[in-house]
Amino acid sequence: MTNLLHLASGLFLIPVCYTYIIYPIALILISKKKNNNQLFHLKENAPSLTILMAAHNEDRIIKKKIESILASSYSLDKLEIIIGTDCCTDNTDKIISDYTEKHPQIKHHVFDRRQGKVRIINKLVKESKNEILVLTDANVLFSKSTLFELTKHFKNKRIGLVDSHMKNYGMSPTGISIPEQSYISLEVKLKDAEGKLWGTMMGPFGGCFAIRKSLFKAVPENYLVDDFHLSMNVLDQGAHCIHESKAIVYEDVSNHLNAEFNRKIRISTGNFQNLLHFAFMLFKPKKIAFTFISHKVIRWISPFFIIASLIFALFTFSESSISSLLLICYLSLISIVLIDIVLMKLGLHIRLLRYITHFTLMNLALLIGFFGFLRGNSNGIWKRTERLQN
Repeated sequence: MTNLLHLASGLFLIPVCYTYIIYPIALILISKKKNNNQLFHLKENAPSLTILMAAHNEDRIIKKKIESILASSYSLDKLEIIIGTDCCTDNTDKIISDYTEKHPQIKHHVFDRRQGKVRIINKLVKESKNEILVLTDANVLFSKSTLFELTKHFKNKRIGLVDSHMKNYGMSPTGISIPEQSYISLEVKLKDAEGKLWGTMMGPFGGCFAIRKSLFKAVPENYLVDDFHLSMNVLDQGAHCIHESKAIVYEDVSNHLNAEFNRKIRISTGNFQNLLHFAFMLFKPKKIAFTFISHKVIRWISPFFIIASLIFALFTFSESSISSLLLICYLSLISIVLIDIVLMKLGLHIRLLRYITHFTLMNLALLIGFFGFLRGNSNGIWKRTERLQN
């Protein structure tokens, strides 16, 4: 028993290593020669679709977004575009109104009281006339083939949700954007692998994905992470969720440390909302439960494994070489983050230190998000992250 206690500080880190290293690498390697789907729509028989978007104060990017949709290779005759603006105080409404005069495909709904993205999308879905919906954010720009690559899969009746392939721009060594982009890139590869292997992709990139209207279930209005909620409902109904690497979209990456940290806290709060809501999925068919636990659940509770490891290291460091080594590592980790933050303020940027800071703050955000979830005071209104940062 004593020996087990001495090992405990290291044993608590096994789940952390599994969810961040072992599971992603294993699935990506296993899925390399797999295909998502062999049953495609052709361009000439592609389905009509509805694009849904909620926007709040997006006058810096909304014109580019609409132009990227209109420049699509997809036939405009098959498009319905519904935009809900959430009590905008800038020129967003004016810009959209100018487009509605020239393009009858675009419908504009102005909400004069803050609703939040979830409430707006729930309402817009009811007004959509097509079975295939594309949910997208204002700051996510389409490529010419995005819409077709997303919707071609729906000829296969088993597929209920298709995720886009996000590429980032605006990276800068002066902030947090480069490690964030690296993390997102690994997540995209992992989700692609889950979709190829079992059709159990764990949550789409929320900025752009396609879903069958018949599988859409309204997201609770106080929820902060709607994309994951929608994908889990699709899986619960027996349909597949996949990623399409050719459905390329572009998004700027948050570069400001404080803004990105606050964004991750909100996401983390939403993660725990979804964990409680979909706890029953842990007992679903093995492939769904396996990917849910391995990719999401263990990752979301990793801060608690790390804290437990630190506590055991503190109490047993004088009796265990493993605990002593881990305690040194933890103290070094904290020191590195503090040093990196100071260097950042001084205008000095060391990439390796920034990656360590990113991982540490990501887990701290999960911990803070958990307590935010326990407080249960979310109103579902997402605080907008600044776009086009320097």
